[in-house]
This record gives sequence, structure tokens and C-alpha cells, in this order.
Amino acid sequence: MSSPSEAQNQEPNQEPPKETSAEQNQEEKEVKGEEKDAAKEEVKVEEKEEKTEEKKEEKKEEEKKEQKKEEKKEQKKEEKKEQKKESWKDFIYNPRTGEFLGRTASSWGLIFLFYLIFYGFLAGMFTLTMWVMLQTLDDNVPRHQDRLANPGLVVRPHAIEISYNRSDPTKYEPYVQQLHDFLQQYNDSIQEGNDLCLVGEYTDQDDQPKKKVCQFKRSLLRQCSGLPDTSFGYAQGEPCIIIKMNRVSTAPSLNLHAARLFKGLKPKCMTVSENPDYVQPLVAVKLQLTKEDYNVEQTVECKVEGSNLRNSDDRDKNLGRVTFRVKVFQ
Repeated sequence: MSSPSEAQNQEPNQEPPKETSAEQNQEEKEVKGEEKDAAKEEVKVEEKEEKTEEKKEEKKEEEKKEQKKEEKKEQKKEEKKEQKKESWKDFIYNPRTGEFLGRTASSWGLIFLFYLIFYGFLAGMFTLTMWVMLQTLDDNVPRHQDRLANPGLVVRPHAIEISYNRSDPTKYEPYVQQLHDFLQQYNDSIQEGNDLCLVGEYTDQDDQPKKKVCQFKRSLLRQCSGLPDTSFGYAQGEPCIIIKMNRVSTAPSLNLHAARLFKGLKPKCMTVSENPDYVQPLVAVKLQLTKEDYNVEQTVECKVEGSNLRNSDDRDKNLGRVTFRVKVFQ
């Protein structure tokens, strides 16, 4: 038999194995927990890897889809281009239907025929109306008329301001050519067919359809006729300007105090315009400039004088008068 002291000594010797087993259990639990955590982490890592792989695959699929879309778009563009080319070619000429510019030959023929008839009718109507209007006009009277009672004055060359260098023929040649063209109808060869009228003598017209008119030869203008000097004085710095009065086609009024005692003019006396060879009388102005007058603008005013004519109206400075300016450079 053992004593109590031995029993006490034995008990402490038996307790340490229990503590070690508990520690072992904790360690095992910790190890298992770590293993579980590691397994979880591995699972998480695997899941992440799977997700990343899935995302990569999704991206690849999306890229493939985008590539397919782009390829489809390019195919559609190419198809559209080809369709446009084909449609343009077919529009110009379609070999299947034989159409040219969208119409067949018979359709084009009908259209051309329609427009030919349509525009031909319009041209005929225009020609007819112009012919009817021209039949109402008299070639021997002014075509442009207004309500002005006084005749106007015009100058030739057709310029209000004449400026040129007398040493340069190209500067004054246009003025000279205008004067030559204007005086063609006043040539002596043409005016020889008219009557030679004397100053102060009046004759009655006969019953001939072509009425008599008086001569007005360009030779009457002397130095400004262009016959002795073909430059009309422009080359010498002494230019000529021709003045003409506009035609007045109305019957003249009688300036008489006792009009009831005057039997009036015979109708035959007022048929001058019935002769196409009639020309209006002219007045020529020759500017005899000196060296002091060169490079200086010269102003000239001409008026038409008459008992019933107005030439001094301040509101209309061109009524019955004309003003032109000439400047000759040396």
C-alpha cells in the first residue's frame, strides 16, 4: 500500500498529459483552421483566376464581335459602293431595259418632240407679236418719244467729257471713228439724190409717194467734215464736235397774232419725214485751242434759239441746251 504522500506525488505527474493534449488539440484546430483558410484563399484565388479568365474570354468574344461588326460594316460599305456604281452605270445606260438616263429611246423622242413643238410655238408667238408691233412704227419718225415740248441737243462724239492726248493717236482714234460713222449718211454721193434747196425759197410737195427733201452734204461742215482732215482736228489739238437737234414729229404751232387771217400750212408741206433719205441739219464746233489751253478743261455750252423754245430752265439744265467739256493734253 502506498502512502498519501505518494498519492500526492503521483497526481501531479498525471495532470501534464491532459494539458499537452489540449494544446495539441488547439494546435490541430489552428492547423485545421489555417488549412481551411488556406483552402479558402486558394478557392478565392482560383475563383479570381476563373473570373479573370472569364473576363478575358468575354473581352476576346467582344473583340471578335466588334471585329465581325467592323467587317460587316466594311462589307456593307463595299456593297453600297458597288451598288452605287452599278446604279450609276445603270442610270447612264441600263443594258437590261435599254434605258439611257432613266428613259427609253421612245420616251426621249416624245419629250424632244413635245419641247420642240412647245418652244416652236412660243418662238412663233413672239415673232408674230414683234412683227405686229413693228408694223405700227414708222421708220422715218422718232421711235422714242416723250412729253417734252422742246427738242434736245446731242453731241458727237457721244461723250459729254472728251479727254485725250494729241500726241497719242490711240487715245483720240475712238472719237474720230465715231464721227466718221455718224457722217456716213451725210456723204455727198448719197445727198446728191435730194433736192438742192435755196435759202428763203419754199416749194410744195407733189403727189409722189417718196417726198422731196433738201440736201445736207457733209462737205458743208468744211474743216469738221472729215474730208480735208480725216482726224477732225484731233491730231492738231483742235477737235471738232458736231451738234444735232433731236427730231420733233409733232406739227409746228403758228406764231401769229392774227391766226384767223392766215389760211394755214398746206398738208403737203409737212411730209418731210416720208422720205428715208432725210437727214437732220448739223452744226459743227471747232475748238481752236492754243498752248495755254492745253491740260486745262474747257467747258462749252450750246443752246437752241427759238421764239417758242425754252433753254434757260434752272430746274432742267439739259432742256434746249447741251454742255460738254474738252481737255487736251499736249
